[in-house]
Amino acid sequence: MKLLTSAVLAAVLLVAACGGPQDKTASEQTPVDSSATLHALFDEYFERNLEMNPLSATFIGDYRYNDRLANTNSPEYRAAATAMDEEYLERLLAIDREQLDYQDQLSYDLFKVNREQSLEGDQFPSHLQPINQFYSLTSFFVQLGSGASAHPFKSVKDYDDFLSRADQFAVNIDQVITNMKEGMREGIVQPRILMEKLVPQLESQLVDDPADSSFYSPIRNMPEGFSAADRERLTAAYLEKISDTIMPAYQRLNNFIGDEYLAAARKTVGLYALPNGRDWYAYLVRVRTTTDMTPDEIHEVGLDEVARIHEQMRGVMKEVGFEGNLEEFFEFVNTDDQFFFDEAEELIQGYRDMSEHIGELSKNLFEIFPNTAFEVRRVEPFREQSAAGGSYMAGTADGSRPGVFYANAYDIKARGKWAMESLFLHEAIPGHHFQIMIQRENESLPEFRRYGGFTAFSEGWGLYAESLGKELGVFTDPYQYFGGLNAELWRAIRLVVDTGIHAKGWTRQQVLDYMYANSAVVEARAVAEAERFMAIPAQALAYKVGQLKILAIRADAEARLGDKFDVKDFHTQVLKDGAMPLSLLAAKIDRWIESQL
Repeated sequence: MKLLTSAVLAAVLLVAACGGPQDKTASEQTPVDSSATLHALFDEYFERNLEMNPLSATFIGDYRYNDRLANTNSPEYRAAATAMDEEYLERLLAIDREQLDYQDQLSYDLFKVNREQSLEGDQFPSHLQPINQFYSLTSFFVQLGSGASAHPFKSVKDYDDFLSRADQFAVNIDQVITNMKEGMREGIVQPRILMEKLVPQLESQLVDDPADSSFYSPIRNMPEGFSAADRERLTAAYLEKISDTIMPAYQRLNNFIGDEYLAAARKTVGLYALPNGRDWYAYLVRVRTTTDMTPDEIHEVGLDEVARIHEQMRGVMKEVGFEGNLEEFFEFVNTDDQFFFDEAEELIQGYRDMSEHIGELSKNLFEIFPNTAFEVRRVEPFREQSAAGGSYMAGTADGSRPGVFYANAYDIKARGKWAMESLFLHEAIPGHHFQIMIQRENESLPEFRRYGGFTAFSEGWGLYAESLGKELGVFTDPYQYFGGLNAELWRAIRLVVDTGIHAKGWTRQQVLDYMYANSAVVEARAVAEAERFMAIPAQALAYKVGQLKILAIRADAEARLGDKFDVKDFHTQVLKDGAMPLSLLAAKIDRWIESQL
């Protein structure tokens, strides 16, 4: 589709407002097509946003900006992003929403929410603590440059593009250091424990021989069709770039953290301890959950859910004939050899074996499916110690890159077999792979909706997908059902400990003690998860809040529709229009219910 530039769109609006070169009566004036104006606005915004965020373009399969890496923490970038949000919000509000059809009104509302939340977030200085052990440009860039992520290494241009990105990576690292120094002056610093975990990640990239670097992997895997001259040139260029640009950037950051930042980092672990931290956390809670729930309310929901799920777990204990209390059962499933693989690759293969079976079972509950393939990969060793148990990286809508389920096999005796089915349901089928790729493949949606997201919707759907286990035809083994309950329990615990950390002043040890007392978790996962909650406040709240809302919406639909309720149709209605705030989802499904009566 040909997009209108800002100047052209402004001219169109001006002509519409002035009525052209001759005055006309009101009845003779050409009415403004609000829908066309709205979609032109969306298209223009999406294009400008891709140019400002070249990595976003890469990840959706648009490779026009693959030679760029935006310096998102710089004052200039942040000012430009704010100005862009203000401009497009103002232009959106000039469009008469009442003249739009339902889908356009929905798009209008979603775009408005995105711009308003972004602008509200500008008051909180996240750019002053731009890196931690869980989300860091440094770990992300290794994935990108090793060929294990979205940047392609298929053509000579792809290789040259990454060399350019490497130069801009070094600029980004220097900006990160500059911002962290400013944060030190203003008392806005990361918890020391998190930064201590980042240091080994940085040091893992400092190798004596650049040919041993992860960034050299594209050279080792260079396509056979490259000419001898290109092979020679690129090999020399990558060796030089790794030695003279990439590794020195890692070294500068590592030196800064060790020599200066750790001494200034804080002993506290919650956001409440930072200037304006309680308001900051409350904002993140609203954004991540898309609700107006307070941290205290969420904390109480978590406590109630923990108690409810514990009772269901006792039912499993009775079914398998276990003699003892819940804490003893946790110890049993965490230590008995029958529940663990000996080798990491066995775990990964186990997930791969589930793909066809669960994919076939999904046809019982779904009528729409993604066309994009997906595959299972092991989390890379350099980041597995701090990574989650599983994660999903979306594929491209054209199918050229599959979706990827990353499974963590670090400390194989901490990865119970009983956890596998629920994790697969969440990350792959019918969880994130279904939700994200059905959305991205829907060409009837504006681009910002195809590629946008709301955490409570996506993670709520992932946990809802887990709750479909028995209905889907899995969890036939009582221990796998226990694994599903334990996964749900874990999300309930997150409500308690995330709010505990950031609103109630809990220490790291208090968090770990609560985890150990209330779940079947071993130390490796408990530590990684606790530190994850410290690193990304409120994100962990989205899962249970979202799941509970989707379950409530479904229960309402079943009650009101009775025999007319079709679970396949319900799932289509939830997924087909993409992610949205939970209140808008409830309103949309209510509208669908009314249409069925």
